[in-house]
Amino acid sequence: MKPESQNALIKGWLLNGYSITPMEALNMFGCFRLSARIANLRDEGFAVVTDMVTINDKRVARYYLSR
Repeated sequence: MKPESQNALIKGWLLNGYSITPMEALNMFGCFRLSARIANLRDEGFAVVTDMVTINDKRVARYYLSR
């Protein structure tokens, strides 16, 4: 899948009020580089917030749109 398609899918997901982690992005959208897709969205002017969370004893980023 092209990065543009992944951007659209991830943008839609976030606009619907959901958050996403890298593993969720991989499972749902086949996106290996969520941080790059988030950077694209920020470049478009979206206020994406990053929270560091612990999942299975690992610290990962969870992204969501600022309200």
